[in-house]
Amino acid sequence: MSIELKMPALSPTMEEGTLARWLVKEGDTVSSGDLIAEIETDKATMEFEAVDEGVITQLLVAEGTDGVKVGTVIAIIQGEDDGAIAAPKAAAPVAAQAPKPAVVAAAPAPAPVTAPVAAPSHSSGDRIKASPLAKRIAANSGVDLAAISGTGPNGRIVKADVERTTKNTVSAELVEARPTADNRPSTGSGLTVNGGDIPHEVVKLSNMRKTIARRLTESKQQVPHIYLTVDVRLDALLKLRGELNASLEPRGIKLSVNDMLIKALGLALIQVPKCNVSFAGDTMLQYSRADISVAVSVPTGLITPIVTDAANKSLSKISTEIAELAARAKEGKLQPHEYQGGTASISNMGMMGIKQFEAVINPPQAMIMAIGAGEKRPDIVDDALAIATVMSATGSFDHRAIDGADGAQLMKVFKELVEKPLGLVA
Repeated sequence: MSIELKMPALSPTMEEGTLARWLVKEGDTVSSGDLIAEIETDKATMEFEAVDEGVITQLLVAEGTDGVKVGTVIAIIQGEDDGAIAAPKAAAPVAAQAPKPAVVAAAPAPAPVTAPVAAPSHSSGDRIKASPLAKRIAANSGVDLAAISGTGPNGRIVKADVERTTKNTVSAELVEARPTADNRPSTGSGLTVNGGDIPHEVVKLSNMRKTIARRLTESKQQVPHIYLTVDVRLDALLKLRGELNASLEPRGIKLSVNDMLIKALGLALIQVPKCNVSFAGDTMLQYSRADISVAVSVPTGLITPIVTDAANKSLSKISTEIAELAARAKEGKLQPHEYQGGTASISNMGMMGIKQFEAVINPPQAMIMAIGAGEKRPDIVDDALAIATVMSATGSFDHRAIDGADGAQLMKVFKELVEKPLGLVA
């Protein structure tokens, strides 16, 4: 029988993705567990495994196709129980972004699967086989498709082929946007794009960058932020860190200041539970565990791997987890449960010399801690002027869920834990 291979939902929030790369070709035999494709979600590139056994008869979506909706048929497998496996026809596969969905006809006899052909055949002499998206980009850029060699299935011309041909790359988002009155492409956000005579190139947004743009815009528009800043002396924490690292060196563990701040935030949230919450319309979620999302910069944007139950983990355990999570985050290999969730976030830009900043809350979380650089400052110590290492920490709070007084209490507890750091190892 014919089996439809559909775009999977690789995370609970995934609605669409990019088919980054096929790991099989038409005519290949696959078994359950074989890797079929690499799918780019909004956070990572993940491998997609086969569930059924059979022969790949059609690849319906070309490599590099963006915006493939979850549930879209991306390939056809002819099951091995048919007795004889039908070989793939030379007809062009249907692109995932064709105007109408592919209709797959299944029959008891091992007949080839038929589908409406959305693109003209490149092998018919006077007709060119190209995806609808490639045709739109070519028309917008003035590119002659007849002069392009396709790299898609069966020689189909795909978006990447056209973009390599034109000097002024036009992204799919701009091609599909409604032109404005002065014929400039619209971004869909009320802005128009016009580079004028300034040398430039159009850079295609990754799925991660699109998600960051959407979620942070929603956060600033819908979440009333309140910001509270405290100055924190770091000298005692730095001294304790040095002593702990000396004892941990034989185990190959080196604590960072950020590791200790993650622990401090986790403990502070447990001590001030009114800040360990999520706003949920007519209700509020009150968490009994502090899971800290840690902002990590990756080549395609920002991702927040989670240290679960940070208040109850040792500093050495937190350090080991963060190092391993950050490494896999930069390789795009985190699993959804490792970056989705969390009860609060921490973002540290101190290592970049940033003195103080206000971070944007990542809903449905209700707070995020922004950490600035530790620097030598004049400070009053025991009623005398002295030089101390001080950092500025700013908490951003969702004012719908957290009152200013409760946010201030969290900042006070966080400051005390950092300035008297033995509580982090008790």
